[in-house]
Amino acid sequence: MSPDTATVACPSCGGAVPQMDGPTHPYMESSPGCWHVFGEILEREYGNPAFAAQHRLTVDNFAVQHPGQPSSQSIQSVCLHLISLCLVLERGVAPAYATRVLSAAARDKQRFVWLTPPESLGVVTVADVRAVSSARDHTQRVRDWAESAWTAWSPHHETIRAWLPGEG
Repeated sequence: MSPDTATVACPSCGGAVPQMDGPTHPYMESSPGCWHVFGEILEREYGNPAFAAQHRLTVDNFAVQHPGQPSSQSIQSVCLHLISLCLVLERGVAPAYATRVLSAAARDKQRFVWLTPPESLGVVTVADVRAVSSARDHTQRVRDWAESAWTAWSPHHETIRAWLPGEG
């Protein structure tokens, strides 16, 4: 983003993102600029193996900071992405393993309920990840983003833990 690019706070995550028109996700509510920045980060991760290791957390982070409104899709999305964050951050599982666990968890999606999003969805956002350029910094910033997002959802941690496979 050039210094003269106007920014706006995303209404969901609060990140300072480009003020622009454009597409957004169908149920993860964000500004067009936030959705665009997320796309840039995905492009970076898909295009460079040094960045790709963080992809699981990147997707989880964006989803839980853009929960949208209650619907079957948004409920399932937020719940599964929070389960993934719990597995990776609290249980220490590898992101690839978390992805496999999510497939099993999704089979029992009728147990998920709308979790009222916290007032703040975390202080680290997609905009903070966009600002780094090295793979090492990207890895650390995505991890910081995950910690921030997971901490923000702390009022629901017990519910999320109960949804872990083998826990409920």
